[in-house]
Amino acid sequence: MKKLHYILLVVFTLSLQAQEDTTIKKGTLVITTEVLFGKTFPSNYGFPETGVHKQLMLNIGKEYQNAPQQWAQRFKGLQTGVGIGVSDFGQLELLGVAITAIPYIEFNAFGSSRFKVLTALGASYFTEKYDPIYNPNNRAVSTDITWAFRLFLYYKLLSTKNVNWRLGLGFSHHSNGHTRLDNSGYNSILMGVSGAIHAPFKNSTNIEGNTVNKPLYQKSKHGYIEFRTGHGWNVLAEAFNNIKPVYTISGEYGYVLNSVFKIGLGAHYRFYQHYYDYINNEESLVQDGREFESFKERPFYHATSLAVYLNAEFLIAHFGIDISLGYNIYKEAYKIDWRINEGWVNTPRDIPVGWELGGFNTKYTLKKSINTRLGIKYYLLNTQEKPQHNVFTGAHLNSNLGQADFTELSLGYIYTFNTK
Repeated sequence: MKKLHYILLVVFTLSLQAQEDTTIKKGTLVITTEVLFGKTFPSNYGFPETGVHKQLMLNIGKEYQNAPQQWAQRFKGLQTGVGIGVSDFGQLELLGVAITAIPYIEFNAFGSSRFKVLTALGASYFTEKYDPIYNPNNRAVSTDITWAFRLFLYYKLLSTKNVNWRLGLGFSHHSNGHTRLDNSGYNSILMGVSGAIHAPFKNSTNIEGNTVNKPLYQKSKHGYIEFRTGHGWNVLAEAFNNIKPVYTISGEYGYVLNSVFKIGLGAHYRFYQHYYDYINNEESLVQDGREFESFKERPFYHATSLAVYLNAEFLIAHFGIDISLGYNIYKEAYKIDWRINEGWVNTPRDIPVGWELGGFNTKYTLKKSINTRLGIKYYLLNTQEKPQHNVFTGAHLNSNLGQADFTELSLGYIYTFNTK
């Protein structure tokens, strides 16, 4: 079950490549080879010294510039596909290599076809990982498979008859979504050059033998209300390194613009099983005379969180790619989490008095207050057809200001107003 969310994520997005209107086959096959170099930042104190980060990517996708669907026309220069890559973090013995399969979406930026933005979310397999005996200084990754995220900006240098040559600059991240510790993750800045080969498909015709023309779309704006429930997984600390659930319910209200972009405000309520068990079992920091002994009076309350958030989502047929930024109104047990994980390493289950614990500094305040969420949804009904009722499932990575909190699968319902 622990790896199911990675499998679903890749399957959902790979199926987008097969999601074609049976009467429309227009598009351009794009094969892009990227050679990238950069630097991986230290993930923890005493992290192994690293040299140049080297990455080779092969992206295979489809560009929809001439496709008639509304999402293809609204997102200028839209391309979707899957990238396969190999990364050398500059320290083969201790960090090994990452083999990545990562679905992506790419579109024009700054109103120009010379600039492109690529965002991608998938999974990576690591040949080396943290081991307390044989690899104790690499605390970045402790599982074979992790989430993988890429965000890049490209600039087209020149075009030849067959190849577009581009410069790229971007950010790469790997982590296991807090499903096992240690998990500081890899964060890298990369730049390089890529060559994109474009191969147009043959134009097909519709069932009546006439060429399909691109329709003209009017601007539209529809209100929506959305409800979602989620089941997540995370661990608390190295001394509590077994996976336990995180349950979420949320509601959201907002607008769908031109059938391709959602923007909404919402609130979510979460229950963390790890927090509840720590308090209810009267572990070290909640025992009599310790810092959080008062939490025992209301263990369920202190194991929950309540937040408001802003969500943005790109809609492409049955798929949605969304990101949320939120503020935690309360999340009291995160204090225990921070104390244990940000102090001395290898904090034991029974914490002795005088053990150095994490301090409540500015970094703590920001991570306790700000939550983020990134992932992909699959809608049962095509969003371009403006269904009044729709359901979806999704796979997301939830974070405390960029630091992984938990991995989640979700199921939801959306009602859209005034779709006629």
